Parts: sequence; structure tokens; C-alpha cells
Amino acid sequence: MAGLFPSISRKATIVIVGAAVLGILFFYLGSKPFYFRHLASSFVLGGNRELTAGLFTFSSAFVLLGLIPALVVRFVFREPLSAYGVRLGDLSFGWKAFAVVAPVMALLSLSASRMPEFLAVYPLNRAAGDGPLAFAGHALAYLAFYAGWEFGFRGFVQFGLREEMGDWNAILVQTALSAALHVGKPFGETLGAVLGGLAWGVIAFRSRSLLVPLLTHWVLGLSLDLFIVCR
Repeated sequence: MAGLFPSISRKATIVIVGAAVLGILFFYLGSKPFYFRHLASSFVLGGNRELTAGLFTFSSAFVLLGLIPALVVRFVFREPLSAYGVRLGDLSFGWKAFAVVAPVMALLSLSASRMPEFLAVYPLNRAAGDGPLAFAGHALAYLAFYAGWEFGFRGFVQFGLREEMGDWNAILVQTALSAALHVGKPFGETLGAVLGGLAWGVIAFRSRSLLVPLLTHWVLGLSLDLFIVCR
């Protein structure tokens, strides 16, 4: 067997298999359809199922994609989270990158907000349009969703595979995994996830931080929701 397959470290094996399993768990058990099929009859916050479904999805992403990998890093790999991008990094580059990327994300969202396939899916929290306070709460909860997503893919996978595979291969692996989790979403979003994964991966390594990918990804999703609820 050793002659058939190249050697791969225990850490890389845990990262790749773990990310795949957690992604599958999120896809099947952390989604709105799962909530409505199995939990909506017994678990409702404030009598609002749409709000609960959205918060359930955001919480699932934070726990499955973010918190569990973070615990693996700290207690299995025994490494600091800062080695996986949880730090400010190169702020001089980071804010320049944010100033360039964030407006592009908002423009993409403006275009998508007019497309029926996006209107059928977003906002994930359908209660986001119930008023300014509701949208503000939605924005904060959505940030937790993206924090889990970015740590899971750009942090745990990409930074976790860097030493074993090199920068570019680590970016390619996290892009493939994160794009695969978009299957079932609008075609443009799924295809765009490949380009986004590459761009955010490069920015994460260049800035030595997940901050800019997190904030610009959040701008993308939140601005789409804002444009939709304001229509």
C-alpha cells in the first residue's frame, strides 16, 4: 500500500476527512429543510418558525464548521488558533484588500437580488425583513455563520494543509470543499464559490488572517439580503 499511495501526515488526514464529514453533517443536519422536517413542530423561538430556521442554520454552521475544527486545532493538534488565521494579520494590506473587494461583493449582490433563483433562497432567515431591529439581529447572527464558514475552510483546511501541501494546493483543496457545499444553491452562486474560494484563499495567506475573507464574505451575503428585503 505504501508504494501505491504517497505518504500523508496524520494532521492532513484529520483535516481533509474531518472537513468533509463536518461539511456533510452541516449539509444534511444543519439546514433549513432539516429544521422544518424534524424540529419545527417542537422547537420554535418567539413563535416564528422562519426566524428559528435561519438561526438554526447559522448556529449549525458556527458549531460544525467553526467551533469543532477550532477544538481540534487546540486540543488534538495542540496549536494556537492564530496559526490558522485567527488574528489581525497584515492590516495595511488587509484594509486595502477590503476596500477593493467589498464594493465588488455589493455590486454582485445587487445584480443577484433581481434574479428569481436567488429570491427563492434568500434571505436564509426570512424574518430578516420584519423591521430594522430584526435585520440588525439577522446581521449579527449571519456574522456567526460566516465566522464558522471561514474558519472551517480558509482556516482549518487551508492553513491546516499549508505545511503538508504548499500554499497553492492548500487553497485548491479548501476551494473544492467549500464549492462542493454550494451544490443545490443557484448556479451562479455555486460557480462563483470557486472564484471566491480562490480569491479569499489568496487574501487569507497574503494578509496572514481570516479577517478580510470573513468581512467581505459577510458583506456579500448581507448586502444581498438587504437588497432583497428593501425591494
